[in-house]
Amino acid sequence: MDDEPFGHGGVDPEEPDDDELDPDDDDHDGGPSEPLVTIEIVGLSLYTHHGVDQAERAVGQRLVFDLSFDLSQNDATVTDRIEDTIDYADVCQQVALAAQERSYATLERLCSAIADRMMDRYGADAVTIRATKPEPPIPLPVEEVTVEVWKERGD
Repeated sequence: MDDEPFGHGGVDPEEPDDDELDPDDDDHDGGPSEPLVTIEIVGLSLYTHHGVDQAERAVGQRLVFDLSFDLSQNDATVTDRIEDTIDYADVCQQVALAAQERSYATLERLCSAIADRMMDRYGADAVTIRATKPEPPIPLPVEEVTVEVWKERGD
């Protein structure tokens, strides 16, 4: 027979464990936590002039962009005002400007430049930029080529 008072190593099964989280306690300082908002734009199609070969840059090609923003500060969850969030139309315009104002050899550099612009302009905590070449100029059958760059704001 167990000498332990409750048969479970001396722990009362009715007593809550201090390490367990209270599901109603969103934040440890008593108040509800701010929601993390993710905004995604998928399938923004633009005609651009990027590529390693000069011919690829001269002729140009269609690229398809997918973007994702993580925002810890987004007042629109309370105010319901467009001014308190990211305007999707403005994002699309900014991506178009960044993708068409100059030419890059690699999609990696293009995505990085767009990510920097998005973070600077919209104050996102993290941004993911994905650029897809639906018809890459390579001599083997490939459906598409995609590069994704993720950047997080440093403290």
